[in-house]
Amino acid sequence: MGIKNFLKRKKVEVSLKRYGIDALGAMAQGLFASLLIGTILDTIGKQFGIDVLVEIGAFASAVKGPAMAIAIGFALQCPPLVLFSLAAVGYASDSLGGAGGPLAVYFIAVIAGELGKLVSKETKIDIIVTPIVTIVSGAFLAIYTAPYIGQAAMATGEAIKWATELQPFLMGILVSVIVGIALTLPISSAAICAALGLTGLAGGAALAGCCANMVGFAVMSYRENKFGGLVAQGIGTSMLQMGNIVKNPKIWIPPIVASAITGPIATCLFKLEMNGAAVSSGMGTCGFVGQIGVYTGWMNDIANGVKASITTFDWAGLILISFILPAILTWIISIPCRRIGWIKQDDLKLDL
Repeated sequence: MGIKNFLKRKKVEVSLKRYGIDALGAMAQGLFASLLIGTILDTIGKQFGIDVLVEIGAFASAVKGPAMAIAIGFALQCPPLVLFSLAAVGYASDSLGGAGGPLAVYFIAVIAGELGKLVSKETKIDIIVTPIVTIVSGAFLAIYTAPYIGQAAMATGEAIKWATELQPFLMGILVSVIVGIALTLPISSAAICAALGLTGLAGGAALAGCCANMVGFAVMSYRENKFGGLVAQGIGTSMLQMGNIVKNPKIWIPPIVASAITGPIATCLFKLEMNGAAVSSGMGTCGFVGQIGVYTGWMNDIANGVKASITTFDWAGLILISFILPAILTWIISIPCRRIGWIKQDDLKLDL
């Protein structure tokens, strides 16, 4: 009972929600507020010749490690000294984790943050002890584990990308459906894609699945939620439907089936690749970040000589996979589901 009370007082909660949902979701927000925004500003700056935006974008992108770690600490309800100390932990973890830096930051920031919480305000020299424990424990873990975590994440991501290149139809379905489901669940598809470095054809399939869920739910529930619901889900998040899914899981059938169709179309027909920031693969149409990521990838490929130009076919594929096909397919699939009673009136109603 003593240990349990101590952990409760320190707000240390060992649970799937705290670590698998809250911390992972916060990590994605930290990544969004640094690397992703930095990439967008950099792209706008380069396209319109605004050098100051390119410079600002570089600043934002450079602090992704600290931003992710601090965001994780916030989700863990770390006290101020622990929270601020996590900046150093995030920098070390991301730097040493290489391409798998986000995953290294996630694991190490969680451990260092919890250790910092345990000693916080337990001594009269808290201002020294708490930062030292947080930074030293985090840096130690970063030095001795981050490279291996990064390599494991990179290897997993490369295996998925390799499998998608080898079997674009089958993997197009699997990646699209799985990442699309993750987007709607109260976990972070963006963080998962970032942690695994999911780009290329696999990233395109992931984008297709996310769009199928967001645009699909937005269009399918228009009769219940009107324009407000269309915007909230279409460029916000399909996670808003999670409460309704718990009540009636069958409402998820149309978007999932749509994602199983658009995924292989993206990989096999349009060869849609996400060569921008990996986190964009798991964003779908949220703020049109996924589409901006694809465009950024195109521009990078052109700059590197991999791609000659952006073609009409490229634009057609992006628009069809992101908006038109998810809307049409989900709506069509939802019709028989409504007629046979799998989806009833107000099953998709949101409290907006």
